[in-house]
Amino acid sequence: MQGFDFIFSIAILIMSVIAHEVSHGYAADSLGDPTARLAGRLSLNPIKHLDLVGSFIVPVITFFLGGFIFGWAKPVPYNPYNVRGGKWGEAFVGFAGPAMNLTIALVFGLAMRFGIASGVFSPSAAPIVALIVFINILLAVFNLVPIPPLDGSKVLFALLPFRFHAVQEFFERYSLFIILLFVLFFWQYVVPMVYWLFRLITGGAFL
Repeated sequence: MQGFDFIFSIAILIMSVIAHEVSHGYAADSLGDPTARLAGRLSLNPIKHLDLVGSFIVPVITFFLGGFIFGWAKPVPYNPYNVRGGKWGEAFVGFAGPAMNLTIALVFGLAMRFGIASGVFSPSAAPIVALIVFINILLAVFNLVPIPPLDGSKVLFALLPFRFHAVQEFFERYSLFIILLFVLFFWQYVVPMVYWLFRLITGGAFL
């Protein structure tokens, strides 16, 4: 059963992070930057997006050592100098990824919530659909953390007045160290929000 769960978890994670990255590309393309489109990255074909470390090694390690699954795909390229709207355009591109994950979570979560109650949704499929919802909420929440290079940092920097530019430079210079500190000491306080959102969307505990 663990092997079955692992295979489905990897497949769901890969498609979720691909949807996340492709959304960045479409958002940038809609604002005038064709970089992702010209690179052939506006595609759901996994081969174009898979990253050896983020799509395979890290998910395997986190699943078997930590009991959860996490990973990433190759970032979809975009040129911020081509994006209309300046910092607000960059913020829109950044938010597009988490927004897609939240949309996926809402669609599948609400389908499960009301589909089971109405009898048109098989309860046997609930664990798989619940995993889709949970992984996408997890990706959205993590990527909205306002630390570079996570998407939330683009939203934060768009909101900060220019006089706080030094804060942006500090975050960008020490981003890896700050992310490690966040994961080690503060992520545990964010996880309850993930479960709360999961219960809010699905209406129950299916995990």
